Amino acid sequence: MKKKRLAKILIPILVVLLIGGTIGGYVWYNLTYHPSKWLAEGDDAVADRPFEEVINSLDMMDNTWETALPQTAVHDLIAAHFAAPLPEGKTEKKAIVIGYDGCRVDLFQLLGTAKKSAINTLLHDGGHAIFTYAGGVNYPAENTQATSTAPGWCSMLTGVLADVHHITDNGIVKEVEPKTLLLSLVEDGTIDKSAFYVSWDGHFSKKDATYIGEKQYAKAEGVNATYQRAFFDPGTKCNILSDIKKKDCSDFIFSTLEYTDHQGHDTGFTPANPKYVSAFRDAESTGADIIEAIKARETYATEDWLILITTDHGGIGGGHGGPSFEERITFIVSNKEIPLDAAN
Repeated sequence: MKKKRLAKILIPILVVLLIGGTIGGYVWYNLTYHPSKWLAEGDDAVADRPFEEVINSLDMMDNTWETALPQTAVHDLIAAHFAAPLPEGKTEKKAIVIGYDGCRVDLFQLLGTAKKSAINTLLHDGGHAIFTYAGGVNYPAENTQATSTAPGWCSMLTGVLADVHHITDNGIVKEVEPKTLLLSLVEDGTIDKSAFYVSWDGHFSKKDATYIGEKQYAKAEGVNATYQRAFFDPGTKCNILSDIKKKDCSDFIFSTLEYTDHQGHDTGFTPANPKYVSAFRDAESTGADIIEAIKARETYATEDWLILITTDHGGIGGGHGGPSFEERITFIVSNKEIPLDAAN
């Protein structure tokens, strides 16, 4: 009887704490992080210019949009990194993907005025940037998969497109096969552990989430893969930094930040929108903090890190998923050279 009375008291308290924490986190996130922070510093939108004109002017890219690589190049770069011999003086390989969900590549025209930029950090350290494409095939050919979150990230994690992984749009539960790098790298003994840090519940936190089956498989089979969701991007950042600061951090980290996607849906996917610009600055600031934490590791000098920044799709108007130029052309920025015949 005492246990039942205690449960009747504790359950309402827990419900109140959960609701209050969610509302409080939402208010704190919007007022503190997004979008007012960067706008208060005088950041602003740029002139509305044709998308093709802007991306043709980006001199930091190693290829053209016409020769863009498929998103599966992300998978191939990671697999090649772990398969390659260790460089002299290095004893362990690590890799991280910092995903900017819904980030249009024409935002790169703003890099010259960035106060804090993960992309600039990689490029200034000798890194490289290339065009990639979403939608299964390059523009202007007809899409073979939606330019949506689930198909994009799934293609990067599996190295195959929707005709094989069958994630043609959001809200589809992926079969365990083909396995993502989060599973395969651990199961074949290439690495000891992997981690997936997100805030979007469509990855592995709903009944129809893309990787809910994979998460369950990892738990059942004892695969050392972490799947952790925060409510908002600042929480995702905390989870990533907490992992990186551990002496034995995850060998492969895959993460997605929702700043640009959320603001694009709310107010418009265009660099002419100051709130979308602000969201890009937030993602870049977070990415820079993550890179700084990697470099601050005591063992960084003996670790061979691959750091990739990429996106799952662009956007147009207030959405994405379709065949437009603005939705299709994406990017990879790497701290290492990117072979232009990768995934071709």
